[in-house]
Amino acid sequence: MSDKSKNGECAPGPAALPAGMNGRAPRCPLPSALSRREFMRSASLAALAAASPVFAPGCAKPARSARPNIVLIYADDLGYGDVGCYGADKVPTPAIDALAARGLRFTNAHSPAATCTPSRYALLTGEYAWRREGTGIAAGDANLIIEPGRRTLASMLRDAGYATGVVGKWHLGLGQGRIDWNGGIRPGPAEIGFDYSYLIPATGDRVPCVYVENGRVVGLDPADPIRVSFGEPVGDEPTGKSHPGLLRMRPSHGHDQTIVNGVSRIGYMSGGAAARWVDEDMADTITGKAVSFIERNAAGPFFLYFATHDIHVPRLPHPRFAGASGLGPRGDAIVEFDWSVGEIVRALDRLGLADKTLFVFTSDNGPVVDDGYEDQAVELLDGHAPSGPLRGGKYSAFDAGTRVPFVVRWPGKVEPGTSDALVSQVDFLASFAALTGRTLGAGEAPDSFDLSAALLGRDREGRDHLVEQAGTLSLIEGRWKYIAPSAGPATNANVAIELGNSPDPQLYDLETDIGETRNLASERPEIVERLAARLEAIRRAGRSRG
Repeated sequence: MSDKSKNGECAPGPAALPAGMNGRAPRCPLPSALSRREFMRSASLAALAAASPVFAPGCAKPARSARPNIVLIYADDLGYGDVGCYGADKVPTPAIDALAARGLRFTNAHSPAATCTPSRYALLTGEYAWRREGTGIAAGDANLIIEPGRRTLASMLRDAGYATGVVGKWHLGLGQGRIDWNGGIRPGPAEIGFDYSYLIPATGDRVPCVYVENGRVVGLDPADPIRVSFGEPVGDEPTGKSHPGLLRMRPSHGHDQTIVNGVSRIGYMSGGAAARWVDEDMADTITGKAVSFIERNAAGPFFLYFATHDIHVPRLPHPRFAGASGLGPRGDAIVEFDWSVGEIVRALDRLGLADKTLFVFTSDNGPVVDDGYEDQAVELLDGHAPSGPLRGGKYSAFDAGTRVPFVVRWPGKVEPGTSDALVSQVDFLASFAALTGRTLGAGEAPDSFDLSAALLGRDREGRDHLVEQAGTLSLIEGRWKYIAPSAGPATNANVAIELGNSPDPQLYDLETDIGETRNLASERPEIVERLAARLEAIRRAGRSRG
């Protein structure tokens, strides 16, 4: 749907989309009557108006008091079946369950991709990552993959008057050229819209194992400079491959390079001894930084993007969570993540900000059990099903790769309940722009739709289509899911996950077969042909938002 100018007229847009792309979401409403989508957007604006008597629904920029604070908690590798409110009965998740009980729980919400970096790219840019080269899983020394100056979720909200902060896992690259970890690291979050950043630069299993705050490594001793390599070894640090006797957690595959805190990582690192993190303290450290950001900006409005490390490998939760799940380190990491969620909720409550804050909890992709370390995650599952009723998991084109937990809470504005609306994290940019009275340009956020009405519970349908990214692309339209043919392997043997790759097209009826067990492609060739043509049209157009 096209953006609106101040007078409510349909703003000029780009050329018409190719055949097969037109649908409810991209259409510009006729001036003679409101479309269903525009009606629902008006409803969401009306909800904002109710929050403040000085907000007029037709205004381009709501009054300051009408704009909610926005907290987005982004879990890592948390599956659809990993938390209580989605059916898990082996792992206690009281904070998330309470959030769902007081908010809106979505059953058909998706990350943009089945792996981390592409999902994070799409979340912040409103563009499917598969449109851009270099947006796959980023190396620990990758350069920033979002070009400075482009419109992002953070820069849009900063321009709307928000204090913007990112805390936790970044994994979108930093710097330009060879990164000097011993000085200022630019460009980074500041150049794409974040006022404050406290980062795990890549992932917990990749070097460098240090935090980066506002472009500088925290606690670095200049006399002990950091060197990082993802090619040849640097320095004389022991590796998991050469010194397995030094390990307290052994790798199951890969992860056998520099040892930090008794755990071998991906990549080589030397120096920076005083700056290196302690894995068991990571949740405490980044959760504390997230709470501090909220406290500093309590006058609002603020946007906090809190991307946790949990439950990514290596899973080394704080000792106070040891044994809390009975499912080993993976289950205990879920309990620790739930604690982090609870700390953010408690901070908002303590500061009297709950009613002024739109709170979103979700995950970057689906679950993986053995992802590189011998932590007994498989042996100790005890009947726990991380994917719930879904097929596949992280890396997979099947729905468990991208269908993730997703809860929205905004007391007084979002009625508690459950929604089956089809929503995606790629839509945050356009949706939050609508909620804050901002207008996106025609070339900005090309795949992000205004789903603010769905997020507020006033539209129970959401998108009319969605592209999912794994080793191949899939298209969901209504009840149907089409998976494009692919030459990739059917299974990732290292992690024991079905990837959904097949040389033949696949078609599933998600209404009757949520587990994607019966391929209907040969029975419904006309649907396969139509969805394949629509997916190709979206691919060729370079955008899906009109």
